[in-house]
Amino acid sequence: MTKKTVLIVDDEPDIRELLDITIGRMGVHTESVGCVRDALALLGEQAVHLCLTDIRLPDGSGIDIVRHIQDNNRDTAVAVLTAYGSTELAVEALKAGAFDFINKPVSIEQLRNTVTTALRLESGEPRVDSSSHTRLLGETPVIRQLREQITKLARSQAPVYISGESGSGKEVVARLIHANGPRSSAPFVPVNCGAIPGELVESEFFGHVKGSFTGAYDNKEGLFEAANGGTLFLDEVADLPLNMQVKLLRAIQEKAVRRIGSNQEIPVDVRILSATHRDLAKEVAAEHFRSDLFYRINVIEVQVPSLRERGSDIPLLARFMLDKLAQSWGIEAPELNPSALEALTRYSFPGNVRELENIIERAATLCENNIIVAADLSLPDSSVPATVGADQGPSLLGQAKGDIEGYLAGIEQHILRDALSANDGNKTETAHMLGLTFRQLRYKLQKYNFD
Repeated sequence: MTKKTVLIVDDEPDIRELLDITIGRMGVHTESVGCVRDALALLGEQAVHLCLTDIRLPDGSGIDIVRHIQDNNRDTAVAVLTAYGSTELAVEALKAGAFDFINKPVSIEQLRNTVTTALRLESGEPRVDSSSHTRLLGETPVIRQLREQITKLARSQAPVYISGESGSGKEVVARLIHANGPRSSAPFVPVNCGAIPGELVESEFFGHVKGSFTGAYDNKEGLFEAANGGTLFLDEVADLPLNMQVKLLRAIQEKAVRRIGSNQEIPVDVRILSATHRDLAKEVAAEHFRSDLFYRINVIEVQVPSLRERGSDIPLLARFMLDKLAQSWGIEAPELNPSALEALTRYSFPGNVRELENIIERAATLCENNIIVAADLSLPDSSVPATVGADQGPSLLGQAKGDIEGYLAGIEQHILRDALSANDGNKTETAHMLGLTFRQLRYKLQKYNFD
């Protein structure tokens, strides 16, 4: 079997020698040059599987090599060596198409991890729906474009920020990026940042040692350690407390964590994917989210379209969900009659795909003769408008006459029930959808005796 080749580009002979010896001991063939010109010449002469290049070179920048490889050698992964703390240059390189970056002075363990991960990349187009449990269904242009983005991002180690409304499928996108990349055999660790109590966030992320605080009865590894070698997916990252954002930034930059109560740093090799349904740029402007962390996790942004933006995919998604339910329940898949399909395509789906799944499951339970009609969908009553216009006043006044408080309370309960259903009962996401604090939502649920 032919050895894979790593090209080392650095103008310091000592660095080249260190990299050459370390990588050579991994059973990999190496070539070394000291400038951009020689690197481009060698890339044009022979196949290179990975290029390790310094950023600052005598006749140019390592980013020039990154861009050349993106244009001419797409099967070659490229990682850049940056001076310690040069976050801006590292981010620029990742945006230009670099696979990863390594800080100087070079950590031997990080170097080996980067080389091993990069050499696992396969040529050609990976299958986006490679996971039997995770699929991105749809044939609309926005979904086809999203598939193409996933294919490209799976070959990189750059941090990816996934934006989109609640229930639109952000975790599905994250899982597919992981499943189609070189880390697919390692853990994918998802964490809902908004669901962890504030006093436990640091322990959950970084772990703790026995006796470090009351209740720490044993050593515990954190989420970073659990995801080592794989991917850590930070869902609802905007909900992290500010003091935790500082520590998260340090862990990402240093590629190491320290358990609570320990003085020892533990190296971690983790790819960071993050998501939130909020506008993170607005959170930064409002000083609710640190700008330095924002720029570090938002190297590449992927936007997941809402279900409203791909309405023609609804019949395909609904039938897939029914087939999945039928297989799970051991029954014949119910059919959607034309009236049900029309009702689904007219509905706005504020809860997106997650809401559609809830609606389909409920309809499959309620339908008769294994045929789902519009009434079985129990879609929110369109007679209750979201806003009151001038032409709606008389009819609404007629409905509310004599008991305006009871009428308004009924509308509020209706909205709360739909929002909870759209978010699968998740109170944190329901509060976000309605623009309420968690405490406000809890008060309203108690007020109306919601279980």
